[in-house]
Amino acid sequence: MPHEKQILPHPGSDGPLSNIIVVALEQAVAAPWCSSRLADAGARVIKIERPEGDFARHYDHVAHGESAYFVWINRGKESLVLDIKQPEDATLLHRIIARADVFIQNLAPGAAERAGFGSDELRRRHPRLITCDISGYGDSGPCRDMKAYDLLIQCETGLASITGAPERPGRVGVSIADIACGMYAHAAILQALYERERTGHGTGLAVSLFDALADWMTVPLLHQDYGGKAPERVGLNHPTIAPYGAYPAGDGREVVISIQNEREWQDLCDRVLERPDLATDARFSSNPNRVANRAALDAEIVGEFARFGHSALIHRLQAARIAFGSVNGVAELSHHPHLRRTEVGTPTGPVRCVAPPVVSPGRHPLGSVPALGEHNDALRREFGT
Repeated sequence: MPHEKQILPHPGSDGPLSNIIVVALEQAVAAPWCSSRLADAGARVIKIERPEGDFARHYDHVAHGESAYFVWINRGKESLVLDIKQPEDATLLHRIIARADVFIQNLAPGAAERAGFGSDELRRRHPRLITCDISGYGDSGPCRDMKAYDLLIQCETGLASITGAPERPGRVGVSIADIACGMYAHAAILQALYERERTGHGTGLAVSLFDALADWMTVPLLHQDYGGKAPERVGLNHPTIAPYGAYPAGDGREVVISIQNEREWQDLCDRVLERPDLATDARFSSNPNRVANRAALDAEIVGEFARFGHSALIHRLQAARIAFGSVNGVAELSHHPHLRRTEVGTPTGPVRCVAPPVVSPGRHPLGSVPALGEHNDALRREFGT
């Protein structure tokens, strides 16, 4: 007889996924990002860690001894240390999966299957189970067994080739491939849970870092395939819209402006630059012309912006209703008036983190980050024979 699922109280027990048990055989970023957002919504997430722990625990120690990455994407989970190559631990994991709704894993390709936790077999044994396999390049093809970390995927998908200053490629400064993959996995799992409500059956999902970031590269790829040329690197400028980029004020602080149509271009010339002649200059009379003559356009804007300090320039842009943003550093983000924060408990004390982006009435507090093996005894008692 199948085990009856038991739901124990946990920090997110009042959330919309409070009746869902997730088993996450996970490490690094992509899978933990996905499961942490399920935990935010109230799911009970049981994180399976090797004896030395998820290696993301040791990326750094900046949050009073805790890894910034680990704190960010492992809140609200229970940590269970298992060596799944040992029969006793493998048996325990099978017992837990038998009562789970979702199984997520991002081990090396084929590793979960070799250990007896292949998704197809798990769903055969548990038809309501939803499985999600996260990999670098998918389960087939010549790159299947290549190690796939975020920067490697940024390079393989061509993202680095369109990022950075004109003179050389650049890395997006956050783990964008991992985040994209985790977001797609999260959305797919929610869809699968909804589908199960109608059909009664789980499904198998597979998401790769490469596929996730390749999807985000669709616009540059279409330019390459149908226009014969991918967008060039233009630093803090838009490759196909002008003026849309960063310009220094007279005090040296940069401001990004964005002109989306000819009315806004006219307003910029008249009310900010005080140069109505630029609006009728044939070189700048349309967006394609402005892009073709970007160097001359930028020279005109830089010359006029130099007359104003940052604050005065911002005031003029606001008055003219021109879209703008300041080129802030992380220090400025830390004090930004729109930055919402929340507190997350960790084994060494609370950490102030960015609050979840989605604002929802009655949102419950976020769960704490577990110590390695913190829930070993409780989980072994609960799921033991």
